Amino acid sequence: MNTTMTAARPGRQQQHPPSPTITTRASARRVGLIDRLALRLGVALVAWSRRPRELDSRDQLSRQVQREMSTEQRERQTQRLMLQLLPPR
Repeated sequence: MNTTMTAARPGRQQQHPPSPTITTRASARRVGLIDRLALRLGVALVAWSRRPRELDSRDQLSRQVQREMSTEQRERQTQRLMLQLLPPR
């Protein structure tokens, strides 16, 4: 006997359990004052632990900015030369 024919008989529908209604669902728990304070404290501790250990001097910062600017300028010059010299695609 064919099993597909016996499983799906015409005129019969499969019964599903009733879906939970709003009254039977668990209500949402509200966050209390202590939970909010603990969250704030945790975020503050993480931010504090990720702070830089030593501050960079002005000279180091200015050298870093100059280095980044010169790198960007070289990249722009290279891009311009490539656009001028390479054949179009």
